[in-house]
Amino acid sequence: MSASLGSGPPPAPEQKPTTALRRRLAELRGPAVPARPLDARALAALAANPGCRRRALLDGAGVDKGALAEAIGSPSAAFGQSQFAFMRGNAFEAKVKGDGGTELLRLVHERMAAGAEPPGDALTPDLAAAGPEGRAARTALALREATAAGAWALLDHPMLALEVAGSPAYLEPDAVVVHPDGRWTVVEIKSFPMIDAAADPSKVGAAARQSAVYVLALERVAERTAGASVDHSVLLVCPKDFSNLPTASVVDVRKQLSVTRRQLTRLARIEDIADELPPDTTFDLDGQSGASLAEAVEAVPAVYAPECLAACELAFHCRGRARDEGAVGALGRSLRGELGSLATVGEVLAAARGEAGDPADPTVAAVRRAAALRAQAVTPCR
Repeated sequence: MSASLGSGPPPAPEQKPTTALRRRLAELRGPAVPARPLDARALAALAANPGCRRRALLDGAGVDKGALAEAIGSPSAAFGQSQFAFMRGNAFEAKVKGDGGTELLRLVHERMAAGAEPPGDALTPDLAAAGPEGRAARTALALREATAAGAWALLDHPMLALEVAGSPAYLEPDAVVVHPDGRWTVVEIKSFPMIDAAADPSKVGAAARQSAVYVLALERVAERTAGASVDHSVLLVCPKDFSNLPTASVVDVRKQLSVTRRQLTRLARIEDIADELPPDTTFDLDGQSGASLAEAVEAVPAVYAPECLAACELAFHCRGRARDEGAVGALGRSLRGELGSLATVGEVLAAARGEAGDPADPTVAAVRRAAALRAQAVTPCR
């Protein structure tokens, strides 16, 4: 499997932020600080909380949120994956892709290519290029050439571009396989086991949300490629049972894709958020005190929910502020939705005691009824 695609001048990148926006984002993170790139995990978390302008701006500007949290006195503790898990995952991925991807292509053909000819000498294009924009352009060219060739092709760690709130995000799936019929399939390789053909549902769900971001980015390229289509099912490759042998499962990501597309569309544009900030606002860690950085963080509105603790380095800071303000959102999104116009714990308690709130409001009436039932339950019998 050593055949490679022809080379050619890469097309222009699909989307670029304006020069003014680039300059403004660089000012926010510090001119000498390299931007921290967005990845699919961050985008999945961002899409899950589209109302958080703070995360949208910081991620769009490439600010290191972990270092920022440390500087303002709210460290993110042991956030992220352990070094051992990284090493185990890298070793398993290398095994799956060994021998030119023979085993990986066999799994794709077995699970997702019924009736197609088995992979023979699959195309394995060289995707090397200068910078993420160059790699994304080279990936798009390779996908178009592979589709036109009508042959199997394996793209190892391709680079995809997706505009998020007016700023480009560059994404790197584990692999994308091009079928002879022009279909493109995202392959996600994980090191958690698949026991008796089933894996941990929470981990599979996280992988599906992450893969949906890749599918969404691939669709942007497929729209400009004749004969191409993107699978709305991805291939999840994991160790089989308690061994290191790979096995695979097909995961339908249509639901996650729909949610991600809708949520990313709802995100406020980064330039709009940046324009509302004071001109001297900066998140540059060099030469800024913790108090100054905290003030800059508080200048951007946030929407905190308990789910943020597993997805955002600033979650401890935002949780503390939400608790100080008595925001009911800190107790969960479902409860926040049920309480309607009652946005703080103080407002809820005042409504329950009959000190505030419109009695005609169904939420206020329900809270007062609940308070009456509680009082009746805790009153000792005479």
